[in-house]
Amino acid sequence: MADELTIRPLEAGDEAEWRRLWTAYLEFYESSVTEEVYRSSFDRMLAGNAGAPNEFHGLIAIDRGRPVGLVHYLFHRHGWKIENVCYLQDLYADPDVRGKGIGRALIEAVYAAADAEGCPAVYWLTQDFNATARKLYDRIGNLTPFIKYSR
Repeated sequence: MADELTIRPLEAGDEAEWRRLWTAYLEFYESSVTEEVYRSSFDRMLAGNAGAPNEFHGLIAIDRGRPVGLVHYLFHRHGWKIENVCYLQDLYADPDVRGKGIGRALIEAVYAAADAEGCPAVYWLTQDFNATARKLYDRIGNLTPFIKYSR
């Protein structure tokens, strides 16, 4: 698969497939967003991929010419560090390609982007019931003891 897999920044022409992938991701978490959020999120990622500071970034995984996964991430300040840190917000691979290294390749692409920006840390969240993804995360990251609260 590695020879046939490409991870690259989102481009304007990717919008339909990006929407398909992100919609599937949102549905997995029993969530949805408005059309306005779809439009603004995609526009922000295109701006971030073009080098606009403080914007989201998006990557897409292409396997044999077919979009099969995505990742969204952003850099932000951290009160305990001089450098920015990287938050990996969304990660998704189509069910029919899971277990083939797509998720790992997407995470490693974010790691590389963070390294290029001088970010000492990349972090992400997942729900405790996401057992399949957590098997990958346990191999590629470090589980922390933090518990998330929100308003």
